[in-house]
Amino acid sequence: MEWTVDSGQWTVKSGTPWPTVLVGSRSSQLALTQSRWVADALARAWPGLTFEIVHITTTGDRRTEPLPAIGGKGLFTKELEEALLRGEIDLAVHSLKDLPTELPEGLTVGAIPCRAPVSDALITATGVGLAGLPSGALVGTSSLRRGAQLLRARPDLRTAPIRGNVETRLRKVREGQFDATVLALAGLTRLGLADRASEVLPLDVMLPAPGQGALGIETRADDARVAGLVAAIHDAAAAAAVTAERALLAALGGGCSLPLGACAQLDGDALRLRAVLLSPDGTAACRADRTGPASDPVGLAAAAAADLRAAGAERILESL
Repeated sequence: MEWTVDSGQWTVKSGTPWPTVLVGSRSSQLALTQSRWVADALARAWPGLTFEIVHITTTGDRRTEPLPAIGGKGLFTKELEEALLRGEIDLAVHSLKDLPTELPEGLTVGAIPCRAPVSDALITATGVGLAGLPSGALVGTSSLRRGAQLLRARPDLRTAPIRGNVETRLRKVREGQFDATVLALAGLTRLGLADRASEVLPLDVMLPAPGQGALGIETRADDARVAGLVAAIHDAAAAAAVTAERALLAALGGGCSLPLGACAQLDGDALRLRAVLLSPDGTAACRADRTGPASDPVGLAAAAAADLRAAGAERILESL
């Protein structure tokens, strides 16, 4: 059986129609929203094909401890990747910030669609921004990166772990369990909840996680048919930016829980990469700000990693 691309349509040389394309997704509301967005985009690109969402529960969904305490890589991706390798799904949709930089043998990131806003948003019980929070206010976050940057900007605040989906975290703030929390603006936007943000935190206060706001479509490396499908919604600008951010994370030898903020932004043919690595309490921080050709995001990341190491990154990494 053989498929080829012909003027934006799949031509089935054997005369046998393509079966339903199975899209693997975590079962949270946000994950399903993102996966449906991908499935709808693919359906528009390939009229006549059917895309079905397959719900898969991951280790990170089952566990209730703070994420740094669980440890390990792939907390939200392992089960999706195993299903992909077994052929139970044709592709998997991930929040790219959750996807380890080292993929299992036989898998690849086949496409990165257009990116949502990269920033983090502060949600407070009273609607005030970061500057308006009273001294000693309790901010719920299980992210070392977010907690460290918050304490760097406001050392008088307190942080404590918070788990649950987006709606659960919003409810915990609304009910007064926390004075505030920090969520990715991308997730709020995709769920139609961007108006819940009390403040979109500026990048000089809160750099996002590498890959934040971007989706990664993971496929089998040897599946040319699916590779051809997902290529239709690949965004080269988003890919260049997140490649630089993820290459920086890999160069530092860290996983998704590393207290590293990184944001790459494209300006014509140039790519600017800003990064910060912090101690969990925010008292120590080293920064990098590099610009290079967009055609070499990995080289740009290597230069930024060298800058961070020259600024004292090793001391922070050894303390974690």
